[in-house]
Amino acid sequence: MFLPNQKVVCVNGRFPLGIEKLYTELPKEGNTYTIRDIVPGVGLTGEEGEIAVYLCEITGPLNAHGIERGFRADRFAPLTTIEDEVEEEISLSTPELVPA
Repeated sequence: MFLPNQKVVCVNGRFPLGIEKLYTELPKEGNTYTIRDIVPGVGLTGEEGEIAVYLCEITGPLNAHGIERGFRADRFAPLTTIEDEVEEEISLSTPELVPA
């Protein structure tokens, strides 16, 4: 999953109609964010079992119990940098040396 301070990119910025009444700002698809925390989540209709993330860049509103509303973790993917891709490519293309 994610770790605090990890950079992620929003891969699903489609939210249900009316949710903008709860939030002052919503993550936008393609934008980069920083994970502030990972918590057990509850869906808008009260179902449990989701994993929610808090973002450094967006503070969610408080629910009826005084707990900040987060965003479903599956809306985000780890941000891969060019350095990560190059390192992975090098490790895939470098043959492993075997002692004689």
